[in-house]
Amino acid sequence: MTPAARLSAAIEVLDDVAGRRRPAADALKDWGLAHRFAGSGDRAAIASLVYDALRRRASAAWVMGEDTSRAVLVGMLRLQRGLAPPTIAELFSGERFAPPPLTEAERARLDAGSLADAPLHVAGDVPDWVLPSLEAALGDDLLLELKALARRAPLDLRVNALKTDREAVLAALPHLGAAPTPHAPHGLRVPVGDDGRGPALHVEPEFLDGWFEIQDEGSQLAALLSGARPGETVVDLCAGGGGKTLALAAMMENRGRLIASDGDPRRLAPIHERLRRAGAAAEVRTPRGGRGRADVLADLDGQADLVLVDAPCTGAGTWRRNPDAKWRLRPGSLAIRVAEQAAVLDRAARLLRPGGRLVYVTCSLLPEENDAAVAGLLARRGDLAGADLPVPDPLAPHLRRMRAGVQMTPAATGTDGFYVAALRRGEDGRPGTAAAS
Repeated sequence: MTPAARLSAAIEVLDDVAGRRRPAADALKDWGLAHRFAGSGDRAAIASLVYDALRRRASAAWVMGEDTSRAVLVGMLRLQRGLAPPTIAELFSGERFAPPPLTEAERARLDAGSLADAPLHVAGDVPDWVLPSLEAALGDDLLLELKALARRAPLDLRVNALKTDREAVLAALPHLGAAPTPHAPHGLRVPVGDDGRGPALHVEPEFLDGWFEIQDEGSQLAALLSGARPGETVVDLCAGGGGKTLALAAMMENRGRLIASDGDPRRLAPIHERLRRAGAAAEVRTPRGGRGRADVLADLDGQADLVLVDAPCTGAGTWRRNPDAKWRLRPGSLAIRVAEQAAVLDRAARLLRPGGRLVYVTCSLLPEENDAAVAGLLARRGDLAGADLPVPDPLAPHLRRMRAGVQMTPAATGTDGFYVAALRRGEDGRPGTAAAS
């Protein structure tokens, strides 16, 4: 496919996303199935155009003066890709499979359109209703962080310390051009192409041998801040596909007891193969479906040294990777997540032994899911109190200190937006002390 034909395809996919309010990944998959002539390079390039357009949907529409899929794509080419108006006009030629030529109005907007007078939610490319929450979390850095949140995310790896070290992986994969991540001790950052496409890491022999996993540096740091230690009993309560479970196993050096579970058994499906590949020792407890399902963790109540709650959330810190999610988010969805977070935190607290630690993690920037969730748990449980996090000294200046925890952000740490807070259960029902984890 020509570059112009890819633009036409991207407009078609964006129309599908907007018309049916569906995830971009689903629309892209359906487009690929209906256009089997498109090769893998074409599909990757179209996906990159779609995701870039969604990252800049509000600002691109503002510049172009309308919010059609075509207008958003044209505006994105200028704002995100930095293409000059004549270059964009050449792509919109109307020839063969190219989009129809630019109108005079579109040319004028490309030449003169500006974000100088745009409202903050437009300049920052977020839904207007969520702006007050983001402002409460980010303060004076709001626009800086929103712009960072609208850029592409990097491609990070976590080296599996159970099998190797960072230097060995660097030596084995020189063709990737990887470099150590700025903050995570086992992280590597791999360059991606101009279209945002990274190398096929899943076919590398070292990946198949369990030397590394694909994991954002922020997620790596969240696991690190849990302070998991060898010999402990640790429960990963919302384990999902197992990314943090694997990191915990490495921190524990496969010594102690690590239990992984999740309220949604479907999310646990990948964890078994990942544990095997990594050589990680963990017990997976999968809940059964149905209303009367048994609590698969009931025998662990009051026994855990550490419970990690990587809570279900809006994912507002991952909008670099999932830009379509921010436009689908509604106040009702946030309310549902807040209720789910309260329930999982209450369940986590019952697992703690006296003196045990609860570490709460979200990939969100919204205070309702972060500080407010911790405050709610403390109000419900008189035997819990805030605890310090084991923050490495070099990382500390880059973290945003919140009331109850710390916040990682795209501009400050170069990671997805992650929130981490720690609580400790007191002895004999007394509130826990704020001792270091």
